[in-house]
Amino acid sequence: MNTVVYQFLVEVPTAAAIWSALLVLALTVLTVLVARPERETAAEPAVEASPAPSPATELADLRRYAEEVAVAAAGAAQTARRRREAWLTAQEEMDRAWEVYDDAETAARRFVGAAALPAPRTPRTPAEYAGRERWLHQAAVAAHWRGELPVERLRDVFAHRDGWDSRRHPVEQEVLLVRAVRDGRRDAYRAAAERERSAWRDAELAAEAARALSAEAYAAAQRLRPGRVPAPRAATGAARTAPAARWRPARVG
Repeated sequence: MNTVVYQFLVEVPTAAAIWSALLVLALTVLTVLVARPERETAAEPAVEASPAPSPATELADLRRYAEEVAVAAAGAAQTARRRREAWLTAQEEMDRAWEVYDDAETAARRFVGAAALPAPRTPRTPAEYAGRERWLHQAAVAAHWRGELPVERLRDVFAHRDGWDSRRHPVEQEVLLVRAVRDGRRDAYRAAAERERSAWRDAELAAEAARALSAEAYAAAQRLRPGRVPAPRAATGAARTAPAARWRPARVG
């Protein structure tokens, strides 16, 4: 009996101590779990804001940008001038080609009714055909040296191809030669007109680029002035007044 009582008195406090320790451990774990998100949130590093650039740095950047845009605008202006001069040259060449073609067309119109007339009757002998061929070759070479007949057409004459027949009467050959000169001048005028249109497009694009860069250079220069930060639209509009009238080619006709 005494032994049982003794074990009861010894083991009960021990068990109570163990259960108390387990309870304290459980409460500690629960407290840690509840407080962990707050610690993680508090442990997150704060994002540091980048320092704002100093006024001196901003001014240096604006000055460098204004200088770069000014150089680009000057280069674009030179390109626009060159393209305009090239267009004017192409326009003069087109005008000369038209005058030459008009003269050739006038000369060809004089032979409009020649096809309706019968060819003169001449003796058809070997000497006559040789004389006709000699006349055709001499007339074609003379037209080539005058710049009226291209070398390709001259080769056709000597090869007797593309409608060239040395057995025809010189009157018929002259009509064909005049028409060939007219056709060649017409092709030359069309080529000159195409070059003029291409030069015009290039001049227009160069002028537009010069206007845009000039407006941007003006706006960049205005931003460097103390106490003045103009709106980009106002600066662009002010810059377009002079360059637009300066760089736009005045196409004639």
